[in-house]
Amino acid sequence: MDKVNSVIDFWFKEIDPTQWFKKDLQFDLLITSRFGKLHRQAVAGELWLWRQSPQGRLAEIIVLDQFSRNIYRDKANAFSADPMSLALAQEALSRSDDTLLTAVERTFLYMPYMHSESLEIHQQALKLFKNNGLESNYQFELKHLKIIEEFGRYPHRNSLLNRDSTAEELAFLSQPGSSF
Repeated sequence: MDKVNSVIDFWFKEIDPTQWFKKDLQFDLLITSRFGKLHRQAVAGELWLWRQSPQGRLAEIIVLDQFSRNIYRDKANAFSADPMSLALAQEALSRSDDTLLTAVERTFLYMPYMHSESLEIHQQALKLFKNNGLESNYQFELKHLKIIEEFGRYPHRNSLLNRDSTAEELAFLSQPGSSF
C-alpha cells in the first residue's frame, strides 16, 4: 500500500492542482523519474492487487490515465493505456467504489470516460460528471462530448496516432483553443 499512497499523496497533496492539466516539461520529467517504473508495471498489469481497494484502483487509474499523458507527452503512447484505465474505471463503478471517494478523487476515477473516443462512453461520462458536483469538470465533459459528436474522435490526436485528418478536422484544429 505504500506505492498506492505515494501516488495518491503525490497527486492530491504534494502537487498544486494547477499542474494536473498544464503542459510542463519539468513536471513531466518529475513524473517520469518518480513513477516511470510504476507506470511500466501498471501497463503490464502487475498492479492488479491494488484493485482490492477503491484508493488502490484510483491510484492505478491515475498512473495509467494521467501519468501516461505526462510520461509520453506528444507521443502516441500517451493514449495507449486508455482502454485499460477505462475498464478499471468501469469496474470501479460496478462495485460502487466511486461512492467511497471524494468529489476530486472521483473526477480522476471518471477521467478515462472523458478521454474515450466513444460516443456511448461519453453519454455515461456526461451523467458521471454532472452528478459529481464539480461544475467545471462537467463543462469540460460537454466540450469533449461536442468534439466526439462532431468528429467521432479527437482530431488533435490524429498526427500522433498517424491518422489522416479530414478537411473539417483541419479547419477545427486551426481554431484557437481547439486542443486540450
